[in-house]
Amino acid sequence: VTIKVFGTTPPCANCKRAEREALKAAEAFPGRVEVAKLDAIGPEADAYGMMVTPTVMVDDQVVGSGKVIPAKQLIAHLQELLGG
Repeated sequence: VTIKVFGTTPPCANCKRAEREALKAAEAFPGRVEVAKLDAIGPEADAYGMMVTPTVMVDDQVVGSGKVIPAKQLIAHLQELLGG
């Protein structure tokens, strides 16, 4: 499972926080979840129609846009995806 965090370059405070929360969530699933930090201005962001930062996606599904998603919320979402 991949958590994609789209943010600005250089990263704004919320983009940094979004990445930190995603990394905390990934730590709860060693070897099963990876985090990718991506630029909000680029081909992948364009492909998703990105409009706001930070945007957090889990397996190509937007789970939050324009706000920081807490690790606890990401962990709950990942538990549903991974079956516990």
